Amino acid sequence: MQRLKTRAQFQFVLAGTVIAKTPHFALHCNRLNAKAVTGRAGQPAEPASLFHLQDMWIGAMVPKRWAKRAVTRNAIKRQIYTVGADFSALYPHAAFVVRLRSSFSLAQFASAVSDQLKLAVRTEIQVLMQAGAKAA
Repeated sequence: MQRLKTRAQFQFVLAGTVIAKTPHFALHCNRLNAKAVTGRAGQPAEPASLFHLQDMWIGAMVPKRWAKRAVTRNAIKRQIYTVGADFSALYPHAAFVVRLRSSFSLAQFASAVSDQLKLAVRTEIQVLMQAGAKAA
């Protein structure tokens, strides 16, 4: 499993399809053999130039809009990458982005990073990845 690092890689994956959703997350997918997309300078960005290995690629998008504190964003990203590694054998060689699409309730999770929040995030990401494995 490889991690997405560049803006162009994230844009390539987000140009693909959403293959699974949960109340807080969405899983985007784009095949590594997909057609080229327009890059930043208006020139096509070939997937071969963005992804040097044929492997499962995963990225995490956790916007400040939905997770205000950096410690919360980092904890969510850690859970995404850990669960992604657990499910990597079930997924094809493609690029995926797990995107946080709504915030977790501050009333329910008062602490920025609690064991309850980590468990809730991990459980929901596992559900998302299972649904994505069936769709991918």
